[in-house]
Amino acid sequence: MNQIQDTTISRPTENYSNPKTCFFHVIFKAASLAFYVLSALFVNSFVIVFVVTVLLASLDFWVVKNVSGRILVGLRWWNEINDLGESVWKFECLDQESLSRMNKKDSWLFWWTLYLSAVAWLFLGIFSLIRFQADYLLVVGVCLSLSVANIIGFTKCRKDAKNQIQQFAQQTIASRFSSTVQSAFSVV
Repeated sequence: MNQIQDTTISRPTENYSNPKTCFFHVIFKAASLAFYVLSALFVNSFVIVFVVTVLLASLDFWVVKNVSGRILVGLRWWNEINDLGESVWKFECLDQESLSRMNKKDSWLFWWTLYLSAVAWLFLGIFSLIRFQADYLLVVGVCLSLSVANIIGFTKCRKDAKNQIQQFAQQTIASRFSSTVQSAFSVV
C-alpha cells in the first residue's frame, strides 16, 4: 500500500520574540484606558480618577520610551536643553544588521498600539467635550499629551534611523566604487 503524504507545506508561524516586553507595552496602555472608562462606574472621586489614570499613563510613557522602544523596534529618543537654552532632540538606533533582525510582529504591535492608544484618548476627549466635562478633559489631555510625545519621538527617531542607513549605504557604495577605480588604475 502506498502511504499518502501531506502535500501542504507547513510554515512556521512567527511568534513574538519578546512576549514579556510586548505584554508590558500593551498592559499599561490598556490599564490607563480601562481605569478611566470604568472609573465612572465605580469611583465617585475625580481626584482618584485623575491620579490613578495619569499615573498609569505615565508608567506607559516610561515603559514605551525607555524599555519597549529599545527592545521591540531598536529605537530610543530623548530631549535635552543645550547651553543656549534650546531644545535638542537626540536619537539612537541599532545598527543596520540588528535592525534587520528585529521581529516583525514585535514591531507591528509596537507601532499599532502606539497609534491606537492616542486615537482612543482623542475619542475619549471628544466624548468629554460633548458631555461638557472639563475636568475629565484635563485627564484626557494629559494622557493624550504623553501618547503624542511618544509618537512624535519615535517617528522622528525612525526617520533619523532611515537617514543614517541611507547615508551609510551611500558612503559604502562610494568607498567601494573609489577602491575599484583605484585598483583598476593601479594595475595599468
